[in-house]
Amino acid sequence: MDLRIFTEPQQGADHEDLLAVAQAAERLGFDAFFRSDHFLTMGGDGLPGPSDAWITLAALARETSTIRLGTLMTSATFRLPGPLAIAVAQVDRMSGGRVELGLGAGWFAEEHTAYGIPFPETKERFDRLEEQLAILTGLWGTPEGETFSHAGEHYTLIHSPALPKPAQRPGPPVLIGGHGKRRTPALAARYAAEINVPFGSLEANRVMFERTERACEEIGRDPGELVRSSALVLCVGSDEAEIARRAAAIGREVGELRENGLAGTPEEVVEKLRAYAELGSTRAYLQVLDLADLDQLELVAAEVAPHVRG
Repeated sequence: MDLRIFTEPQQGADHEDLLAVAQAAERLGFDAFFRSDHFLTMGGDGLPGPSDAWITLAALARETSTIRLGTLMTSATFRLPGPLAIAVAQVDRMSGGRVELGLGAGWFAEEHTAYGIPFPETKERFDRLEEQLAILTGLWGTPEGETFSHAGEHYTLIHSPALPKPAQRPGPPVLIGGHGKRRTPALAARYAAEINVPFGSLEANRVMFERTERACEEIGRDPGELVRSSALVLCVGSDEAEIARRAAAIGREVGELRENGLAGTPEEVVEKLRAYAELGSTRAYLQVLDLADLDQLELVAAEVAPHVRG
């Protein structure tokens, strides 16, 4: 499995915190550094306050050299698709082609009301997400010298020059994630390079992977083209005392983390990752909630990664 580091800076982080984690992840050989795209904390004071995901990734693009960078997930409610296509393409060029875009419908109503962002009902959010995916991939995939147009219910583009082009062609990999029964797998089959199951059990991962495979088959796409991945909270320690200390630092119980996340000794974490791999997951996003604890990344790199990669 690929192992990727996934952060939640809305819980409390400044740029220096994220830079330290990204550079440590790169130095330790992790495949990617991802961050959430949220504007409001989900517990605690969230100090020093939220940061914009794509501004952060632009800065990290210039301060890293090999690690891949992305969002899990950017909300389609936050940005218009044309400017988002420009921003992601620009960061991709700044990074030398290391960017990936996780895009979702959005779900956290409170952050929308806190910052004056419209929050339509669920169906409209998914309709907008579907149009945004068509527009983003269409803009990136339009050959230079040609224009792109789109006439939809929510967005209209007329003779866009479809610039700039990203470094990766036809565009950065797109990730779709969630637990939806119908539209999520259908959108992943049509537009995505990767289907991600966030914080789900082994059974939840199996079900979503199967739904997405069927959705691929329905449109004539080879399901083998799609990367399958899992996101799980990380809490690993060399002994029980270290595990308990790390669980307390993120406000969680050890037993609950062992059941629902990647918690325990390195041996336990390796065993659980192998169980996800047996279901077809080839990539794990390790949700790191204590950004100051770089020693945990060192432990995973030394005692977990060598046993699950390759």
